[in-house]
Amino acid sequence: MISCENREYASLTSLLVVIVLISILVLPYSISGGIAANAQQNDMWYVGKGAKENTYYTYKIQDHDTNQGQPFTMTIYFKDFNETGKYWIAPVFVVDKGRVLNGTFHLSDLDLTALGSSVIPKEMSPYRSAYANTLQWLESFVPRPGQSLSAVNWGKIGSIGGSPVNPGGAAKVTVPAGTYDTTVIAYHKGVDNRIWVNSNLPYPVKAETYADVTTGNPPIQYVYDLQATGQGQPPAPESQIEIPKPPLEIQTARGTYVLQLLWDPEVIVAGQPVEFGILFSDAAGGIVDRVRYGFKVTEPDGTVLEDLKNQRADDGTGIQEYTFESDGPKDVEVTVDVVGGTPMGEFVESSKFGIVVQSPSGTAAAASSQNQTTNTTSESA
Repeated sequence: MISCENREYASLTSLLVVIVLISILVLPYSISGGIAANAQQNDMWYVGKGAKENTYYTYKIQDHDTNQGQPFTMTIYFKDFNETGKYWIAPVFVVDKGRVLNGTFHLSDLDLTALGSSVIPKEMSPYRSAYANTLQWLESFVPRPGQSLSAVNWGKIGSIGGSPVNPGGAAKVTVPAGTYDTTVIAYHKGVDNRIWVNSNLPYPVKAETYADVTTGNPPIQYVYDLQATGQGQPPAPESQIEIPKPPLEIQTARGTYVLQLLWDPEVIVAGQPVEFGILFSDAAGGIVDRVRYGFKVTEPDGTVLEDLKNQRADDGTGIQEYTFESDGPKDVEVTVDVVGGTPMGEFVESSKFGIVVQSPSGTAAAASSQNQTTNTTSESA
């Protein structure tokens, strides 16, 4: 006979065998389930994912609604995190045509929105709007905890129409900051629009999007790419005046016309006359005729220096002569009032060009320096 002790031992042994067998059978599923969960977590992205303390990102940005779509750079430094308010304290530097603006964004931990408590000067407000319209634009689709980069689509908003905003597959993309593995986020409205997202970066790496227009070639809505990234506080850029050279070309806000501004002499000097030429063309590049236009010259603060109306450009080219009394940055705004003999009505379009007037003493010193360099080179030869 089997004793009670032996029966209990046999039962216990059988139970242990059963437990071991179940564990062996279940373990692979547990491991695979864990791997799948981790993969799914890594596949999720939202604006702000991967933001780390003491890290900066520099982007070159063109925004249709900021500075006539002219490019500028923005550096965002994630200095530290405010645990109480749940936001990043992020000093920001903007460089636009050599002019430097700086302030501090308070970036929400939810989607990197620049909060109302941000400390920025008044002149930096347009760039804060540009930030929301460009780098942060996807936040309405992927607030924290985000969406999968392999999802069928991320949704659709009424103002876009066309195809939904959706992940469109993997792609390597090279920008000045380096080469990145990305997922292309795309939508179509007249033309293809693309945003390249790396799952470990808080902002997309690159974007190319276009404005929604009913006629003509769509102008750029916004484009940007990552210029640099690194650890530690970035060096503060220094202001310097960038002197533009002719011709300058800007598409009007609705994308209907392209205006080109030329001038002679190339170096504009205070107290000396300069002749401006304006070339009017449509979005396809064809010259438009029988144009009536306005020609306004202003200081950067809006002070009007000259305001000419109903100027003629019968063959699509306009000529204006002006003498600046002072040096420094100036703005030239050209308004299109009539094209082909037909008034624009309520759809008047314009382009504003930034130029720089130099002082006579500054140009003389530059010429003297150039002559000395030329003479030294000749003597060495």
